Amino acid sequence: MLRFWRRIRFLFNLKKSIPFLMEFFRSYEVDRNKKIFSGLLIVGYILFPFDLIPDFLGLIGFLDDVTVLTFVLQQIVKMAPQSLRDKYDVQVNK
Repeated sequence: MLRFWRRIRFLFNLKKSIPFLMEFFRSYEVDRNKKIFSGLLIVGYILFPFDLIPDFLGLIGFLDDVTVLTFVLQQIVKMAPQSLRDKYDVQVNK
């Protein structure tokens, strides 16, 4: 459960997550295939219209969106080189 809250905190800390993602896609250390896969995950999240819990149900409706976004970000962090994870103080949870 502690890992989940760390991911949520990183996700909502835009000062860390947006620059991390930008550097991930610009880095020469990251393989092109990993960048393409990560991009597809992000685009798939944005374009996939299905919600397990509809958003009109209020706060609980956004729970599934946060969960999916956290999963996508976790996969990108796992693919990032160690130097990038160290720079942004991101931990990999296996």
